[in-house]
Amino acid sequence: MTKSTANPRVLSALTLLLAADLCGASIFEEIEFCVLSAVVKMYTSRKKIHKDKDAEPTEFEETVGQALFDLENTNSELKSELKDLYINSAVQVDVSGNRKAVVIHVPYRLRKGFRKIHVRLVRELEKKFSGKDVIVIATRRIVRPPKKGSAVQRPRSRTLTAVHEAILEDLVLPAEIVGKRTRYRVDGSKIMKVFLDPKERNNTEYKLETFAAVYRKLSGKDVVFEYPITEA
Repeated sequence: MTKSTANPRVLSALTLLLAADLCGASIFEEIEFCVLSAVVKMYTSRKKIHKDKDAEPTEFEETVGQALFDLENTNSELKSELKDLYINSAVQVDVSGNRKAVVIHVPYRLRKGFRKIHVRLVRELEKKFSGKDVIVIATRRIVRPPKKGSAVQRPRSRTLTAVHEAILEDLVLPAEIVGKRTRYRVDGSKIMKVFLDPKERNNTEYKLETFAAVYRKLSGKDVVFEYPITEA
């Protein structure tokens, strides 16, 4: 017997349809419309999500995928650029209080396409996810150091340090990092200050707290984001 791969939500929906059929045609028609709409949304959203190893997308990832699909089909500015773009994953990260950020991971090979439309895309997604900052980061893989004596070379771009640096650069887009400084605390721990180009202050200042929370979540490191002090 082959193992069923049907989505649990679809099976539940079909069960509701059968139950509704026993209650009368009008109720059945209403529920049928709702269920079919949900099924259509599930499949349209998945056009914008490519998971590794056939993993099932989460309900939140389907919501993000649907938002991208809707933008592709309703926003004339983004339609052509979004056509060939899709995401790997999406999660919500706690920032402070009840605030949350939407962190979207996109394929590394598509990062240039996403960067090209970064400001416009983030602006539209933040409208859809009202009250939540949206962060777009390329998916990168960290490779462990080769065993001693091994002839295998590890690319520098796959080291822990390089990946964390790249995450920082993606995180603060559209701003560029213009400086870094490490400060040591009394207890021996350290915190890094990252200085951002003030030219993009209007697009990034409201996200400084979000940048710190997301970077801590992804790297385990504490960072403070600031703008360099300029002389009047």
